[in-house]
Amino acid sequence: MIPSKLPHIGTTIFTKMSALARQHGAINLSQGFPDFTVDTKLTAYLYEATKQGHNQYAPMEGLLTLREKIAQKYHALYGVDYHPQSEITITAGATQAIFTAIATLISKGDEVIMFTPAYDCYAPTVQLFGGVCKFVKLEHPNYSINWKEVDAQLSDKTKLIILNTPHNPTGSILSDEDMSELSKRVEKHTCFVISDEVYEHIIFDGEKHASACKYPALKERTFIVASFGKTLHATGWKVGYCVAPEALTKEFRKAHQFNVFCVNHPAQYAIDKYMEDESTYLGLPSFYQQKRDYFLDLTKGSQLTFLPCKGTYFCVADYSKISALGDVEFCEWMTKEKGLAAIPLSVFYDDATDHKLIRLCFAKNEETLEKAAQIIRQL
Repeated sequence: MIPSKLPHIGTTIFTKMSALARQHGAINLSQGFPDFTVDTKLTAYLYEATKQGHNQYAPMEGLLTLREKIAQKYHALYGVDYHPQSEITITAGATQAIFTAIATLISKGDEVIMFTPAYDCYAPTVQLFGGVCKFVKLEHPNYSINWKEVDAQLSDKTKLIILNTPHNPTGSILSDEDMSELSKRVEKHTCFVISDEVYEHIIFDGEKHASACKYPALKERTFIVASFGKTLHATGWKVGYCVAPEALTKEFRKAHQFNVFCVNHPAQYAIDKYMEDESTYLGLPSFYQQKRDYFLDLTKGSQLTFLPCKGTYFCVADYSKISALGDVEFCEWMTKEKGLAAIPLSVFYDDATDHKLIRLCFAKNEETLEKAAQIIRQL
């Protein structure tokens, strides 16, 4: 046996619940992937790229024309400039970008502040590189940041703060005020930020995405991570990107080149071509808001109490009127006995905080949502 660097880490809850759903023939609203098809235009562009011979290694930094599209998007949406040659890197999905950014920054003993409930890759990656996790709980049930608690965790060892907005798993978003508060602390403590913004285009009810790039003090010290998989309904393509100032990107690429070196070449060509139509991402808020509203309307009258969902394609529901089971046990019971799979929120906490909440993915076609809602109404 070799000594484990992550002795307390097993198979992720997403893998477990999806496997359980397959085993019991359950509707899978657990793992965050669409069950509808990718736009045929996008797949046609992929086929065209393979026919044209773009099947060998891509440039390490990513296809330049795709990076130029990304730079144009940031300028148009947020009024900021990133140089496509020196400040944008195409990655093998957002998780690889997060891993590489943490690898770039964290050495043994460095402290990292992250907000729980948190996406499950943050803490293990910090621990792999010898970092120390400092957890700050978002305040239930609105999942807002208590900045006094952040101050209590900040120290001269703080190297990094990890953000996620819109937030997985809760569907909450950070405000301009939150980003201003963060800016003050980053300036004072000269720490860095990873801003996980993979759901930047999935935000509802006229709200605006508070990207870290819009705040000068943050922009110069932040790695922003994004995902084409989320934006283009193609999670299996595993293509994302990281934008950061030149000095940060230079160090990021040193790790990136020895991690994956480069990313799926024909997929980059397809995405580059597809992004010529800005509606491919500008239309996402209304597309997913319709799905959110449809699903919530279908579940009216059920014993689940849904929390506000301002972004992402997840909604969170309180099941305490139905069962006193812990959330992991409830999700297992619901999958096996009722045929519906969800994710328990306690797994996103370092201390397994259990508020009797489950996460449901509504990035599904209407038939799937209708079948799921029928089960929910009968719980």
